[in-house]
Parts: sequence; structure tokens; C-alpha cells
Amino acid sequence: MPNLRIFGLVAGGVLLLMTMQSSAQERQITHGSAQNHELDNNDNFSPDDRFLVFDTRSGPDLSQARVIAKVEIATGEITQLYTPEHPNAFGPGVLAASYAPDRDEVIFIHGPLQPTGAEDQYEKHRRIGGIVSGDGDGTIRFADARDTQAPYTPGALRGGTHRHEFSGDGKWVGFTYNDAVVRAHGLKTGKHLDLRTIGVTKLGHPVQVPASPQFLSHGEGYSVLVVVVTPDPKPGSDEISHAAADSWVGQNGYRRDDGGQQLARAFIGTTRDKNGEPLDELYIVDIPEDVTKPGPLGPLEGTDTSFPMPPAGAVQRRLTHTAGAKFPGCEGIARSSHDGSQISFRMRDAQGDWQIFLISPTGGEPQQATFVKGGVDTDARWHPSGKFIAFVAGDKVLVADVKPGADFGKSHVLSDGDTAAYALVWSHDGETLAYNRSVATDGKNVTQIFAVDFNQSAP
Repeated sequence: MPNLRIFGLVAGGVLLLMTMQSSAQERQITHGSAQNHELDNNDNFSPDDRFLVFDTRSGPDLSQARVIAKVEIATGEITQLYTPEHPNAFGPGVLAASYAPDRDEVIFIHGPLQPTGAEDQYEKHRRIGGIVSGDGDGTIRFADARDTQAPYTPGALRGGTHRHEFSGDGKWVGFTYNDAVVRAHGLKTGKHLDLRTIGVTKLGHPVQVPASPQFLSHGEGYSVLVVVVTPDPKPGSDEISHAAADSWVGQNGYRRDDGGQQLARAFIGTTRDKNGEPLDELYIVDIPEDVTKPGPLGPLEGTDTSFPMPPAGAVQRRLTHTAGAKFPGCEGIARSSHDGSQISFRMRDAQGDWQIFLISPTGGEPQQATFVKGGVDTDARWHPSGKFIAFVAGDKVLVADVKPGADFGKSHVLSDGDTAAYALVWSHDGETLAYNRSVATDGKNVTQIFAVDFNQSAP
């Protein structure tokens, strides 16, 4: 079917749309009905852009996800990278894979190694970051160490990590987190303390923990939580009860006002407005280079009744204040341009449609970057050049121009299809955009990987 080029402009508060033909043609990379091929909104391209890594989950029971694999884009050949040795009805569950940016390694969620029942089953507070080689040798290592028995170990965690993301230099891993110890305390006291928050692992600083049949006795890096959550945020304050949808800011952080470079993660935090109603806002947390020094709020390893606390130098800031807007709130995954100068997120426009907005990591007013009639359906993925963002509206994959100038905010359809695209990811060279679509295959819907070429110099 023909693709349409859509330009969205705002003139006098009225949304204007113009259309032109777009010639890009998507191609299907994976085929067959034996397994799904889930990209899961991660960094799926290998460093040389030859391969895409994926998982094979099927259905809502993530404990039954069995395989991490990669597909060669040029040939469609699939190589299995990892499968658990003794899977059973309780897990372990392996999924949500990302490639390292600088080496042939893949990180993904891994449930307990030897699940034997409900107490050892894959859960959000019982999982860890598994690392395997991209050559398929299958040897498993863990990014983060896990220790749920007092006295707890500084540099280790007491819960489950998720959405593992390598930093631009490959030296750090960011993740979302649920704490098993505080959760158990909440169950005993009748309080809801199963709160999601955010942490980081600094690789190359191994941490030893007591032996466990479910997890290895060490982690590849030193792990800390960097965001503070509380079950009952004060109405109208910057306190949050939930932190997620996080990503690294820039390939190497962002430029502070004083000219220094700052490592950071952007995320969506759930506040309470003045009436006590939940309100999602955009946040950022600055991360110190040395994460081994405890901060003023408590020990890095936590206590029996409190979360692990951020290291000294971790600073959590709110970037948006939408409570007074006609349509308050933010959503989606916060993502940054490669140079760290802009963070993209979703917010509603004057018509109430979800659009992509941009904001500086140092603060300021958000700038609307998409003007698509009816709004957008996914978050932005930044082109490596920082000049374009890709997103989805309906069944169409679009690219918007976000470089300063007369074309800012203009969008064109890069590809179209019969089902909605999702889990977009750019290649490192910016010449290919990959994504998932559900395809009717042998009488059932199967998640397949597609790709489309992108020429940033094309009109």
C-alpha cells in the first residue's frame, strides 16, 4: 500500500496537515510460527549492526520465556545465545535482551536458576541481570549480586532487576527494581511496600555474596538504588511512589550548566497532586561516578524495614509540573538524544492527544515535537544524529524532524503495515530502524521482526 508523508504544523492554534508520498519499504526479518521474536523496547542491535537480539516469550506467563537469540539481518539466520539448563513450570524465565554497545555481549532478565515452587518462581522481586556472549557459547554471568539475608551486602541488591540497559560506554547498567525484603515487611505489617524504583550497576567492580542455589555467589558489578520512593507521597510535593520508564541521559551523560559532564537517568515518577490524586511527571537523577559512598538518607544495602538508599551525590530532580495543565500528566519511556541535550517523553497537547515533547535535562519549558492528528501511540526513539525521532501512530512508523529550523516538528511515514508496530530501535549507524509487528502465521499471531532503511539526507 502507498505510504503517506505527513507534516504537522500549528498555525494560530490550528493543526495543519499536509501529505506526500514516502518510498521506504519495510522488510520482514524473521519468519515462521515456532516462536515469537520480541525486541521489547531495548537496544537490540549488535555493535556492528549485523544482528538483532530478541527473546521468545509466549503469552503472559513470563516464567516460561525460554530462549535468548539473535537474528542476522541480512540472511534471517537465527543463533541461540542462551537457554536455561533445567526449565520447569516455575521458570526460570529469560527475556528482555539488550546488546552491549562496545562488545559482543548481551544482557537480559533471568529468573531464579533452579525454581522449585512458588517461593522460587519468577517474580518482579526475584530476578537478576544475566550476561552471555553473543557468540552463543551459553555461559551465564550475572551483572548484579543478590543477597536477601541480613546482614545485607553493600553493592548487592535484595530484589529483582528489570529492563537492563547498558550505558553508552558499556561500563554501567541501568535497571528498574522491586525490593523483596521491604515487600515482605509490608506483607507482615499490612502495608503496600512493593514499590518500583531505579538503580544502576557499575561493571568491573565485582561483589561477593553468600552462596545461593537460585543465584550465583557474585555479581559483575557494584549495584545501588539511585531513586527514592515512598508509599505515601505528600500531596503537592516532589515525592514519588513509583519510578520506572527510565533510560540513560545521553551516551555519556549531559552537559551541566557549569560545563561539566553528568551521568544521569531520566524516568517517569508518580507524584500526588494537591488533592492527593496520582500524577505522573518526568524526573531525572544525577549519578555520581563513585557509587560506593553512602548518602545521607541511609545505608546503601538497606535494612529489614527500609529500602537501600542512594549513594552520596545522587540528586533526584523533577523536570515537569503539569498539575495545572488542561490535561495533566506524562507517560511512556523517557529517552534522551545521544548528546544528552534533550529528553523526549509523552504529554498531551491542547486537543488532549498524546504527543512527544522535548525538554532539557537541566530544566525549562517542554517543547512539542510531534503534531500528529489523533496523537502518537509509542515513545520516541532517537536517531544517532539527534536530528530525528521515530515513533508509531496507528499502523504507521513515522519519523519527525527535531533539529532546530523551519522543518522542526514535521513528520513523515517511514513504513506502513496491517498491524501496529512497536519496540522501535535504531541501528548504531542510523541507517536502519527495526521493530516488531504481530503477523498471522500458520493460523496464529506471531511476533516478527521488521526493518526499514532510513536515509537522513532524503527530502
